[in-house]
Amino acid sequence: MTKLTAEEIATWTRAHAPWREQENALVREYAFADFAAALAFVVEVGAVAQAKDHHPDVALGWGKVKLSWSTHDAGGISARDRELAEESDRRYRT
Repeated sequence: MTKLTAEEIATWTRAHAPWREQENALVREYAFADFAAALAFVVEVGAVAQAKDHHPDVALGWGKVKLSWSTHDAGGISARDRELAEESDRRYRT
């Protein structure tokens, strides 16, 4: 897997706000009504990640989830991270 260029990342994040590049990862925070809804989202994204054999870093709290997608083998953000960030957004329901 090849690391994306800084320009490719900047172009993508401009088109996919509120995603941002942070510490060589695509990062976004999601808001939920309560802990159960946040946990259900993590489980759903986790199932997708497991099926794709590519896993995000996850921070889970009451009514919030922070996802960080990065490809360690590439040393940063790859096309796979963009794809799974977009899939995460498709699964997000407020």
